[in-house]
Amino acid sequence: MSKNLTNRSEDYSKWYNELVVKADLAENSSVRGCMVIKPYGYAIWEKIQKELDNKFKETGHYNAYFPLFVPKSLFEAEEKNAEGFAKECAVVTHYRLKNDENNPGKLKVDENSKLDEELIVRPTSEAVIWNTYKKWIQSYRDLPILLNQWANVVRWEMRTRLFLRTSEFLWQEGHTAHATKNEAIEEAKLINKLYADFLNDFMAISVVSGTKSESERFAGAEETYCIEALMQDGKALQAGTSHFLGQNFAKAFDVKFSDKNGKLEHVWATSWGVSTRLMGALIMTHGDDNGLVLPPKLAPNQIVIIPIFKSENELNNVLSYIEPYVERIRGLGYSIKVDDRLNFKPGYKYNEHELKGVPIRVTVGLRDIENKSAEIFRRDTLFKENININDLISKVDFLINDIQTNLTTKSKNFQLNNTRVAKNYDEFKKLIKEGGFVLAHWDGTKETEQKIKNETKATIRCIPESKSKSGDCIITGNKSLKRVYFAKSY
Repeated sequence: MSKNLTNRSEDYSKWYNELVVKADLAENSSVRGCMVIKPYGYAIWEKIQKELDNKFKETGHYNAYFPLFVPKSLFEAEEKNAEGFAKECAVVTHYRLKNDENNPGKLKVDENSKLDEELIVRPTSEAVIWNTYKKWIQSYRDLPILLNQWANVVRWEMRTRLFLRTSEFLWQEGHTAHATKNEAIEEAKLINKLYADFLNDFMAISVVSGTKSESERFAGAEETYCIEALMQDGKALQAGTSHFLGQNFAKAFDVKFSDKNGKLEHVWATSWGVSTRLMGALIMTHGDDNGLVLPPKLAPNQIVIIPIFKSENELNNVLSYIEPYVERIRGLGYSIKVDDRLNFKPGYKYNEHELKGVPIRVTVGLRDIENKSAEIFRRDTLFKENININDLISKVDFLINDIQTNLTTKSKNFQLNNTRVAKNYDEFKKLIKEGGFVLAHWDGTKETEQKIKNETKATIRCIPESKSKSGDCIITGNKSLKRVYFAKSY
């Protein structure tokens, strides 16, 4: 199997698009802007989903499911949210087709089936969920409500890219209701930290976290907490957001509760989510010119064993030799695949599993049986060595952890090495052009933020919560309390 990938240094965008398809992760569908997630890609998404789902449940959240369709009147109830998503909405206006008398075999809309009220195909679910919460919440005893749903959403994008921006995508969206402002804020912060820890510990992706500027907040939020990752081409990728919604949705849908003193109050809210965009982050953080590089915790197959043989009899001898080791590795809880396909040569298999990012490859042939040895290869560094077969179990156990750690460290170092401080606007423009995160003082105004965006295409990716030295805005010279993260982004 030939990889034939464009080098990242030549054309990063082309490399990414080729890799998604050639690694068998996804492909464009017959529906414009939508994708087919193939089994190998979906297996990685399932691992992301399973780990996050466990973390949500550990923190007291439950899964539920709400309708795909949102009545237009509900969608309009919270004005900022409706305005923010209006241009991306797909709208259902009719519910039936009929035969086209003028074109046999063709169908057309039945004009008699026009809906009394148009339906929005959900771009996000706050409206339909908060309309439901109105029926569920009467007293402080009904709070908090901590729900999450795994779902698909539609945002009609004009320019699409597999995993990073598609008209339909998969995600999870949490929606919680609280009795106090502080509870809701702590919930939003908790989830943002959960996301950051998940990316670092499980996906081996280093992130910066903090809040969005007012211009970059989620439509309808009073505060948006975020995590931002830096891709190898120097652009930032928003990896997850958690929103403190205040009482905006509770007021829009008249969701009130009776507190301990019998006083009626509006409920406080949060919403939060990550999507299949994380697959794009995974590819662009760890991938190289040979293909995917998967952290062991995310790999559908953590180890692949490739027998070397010239006949089925030789294959059976090799399989008998390695079988006890395969069972012991599985017993440790690792996923292992024995690639014993007869119709593909070893070189093809090497290339395929390397392209798909399998963390560890073990090769065993007749000579290895004689020498009681095996060849072991680690995908992250492309290093291979011959080992004694009796050391295989301990070596695999070591490599699983070492590869995960190495990828985490590599991502962190890349972020640190590509985060620079700009002391003035000229330096800022130079650094933004070079790529990476640029820390700079900003006076907090929309006007200054917009000027920087218009002139450099850089946006404020994250306002860190940690304190830094105050200084002067790089544009206006006005007082700035802290530096913020700027970058060009996806």
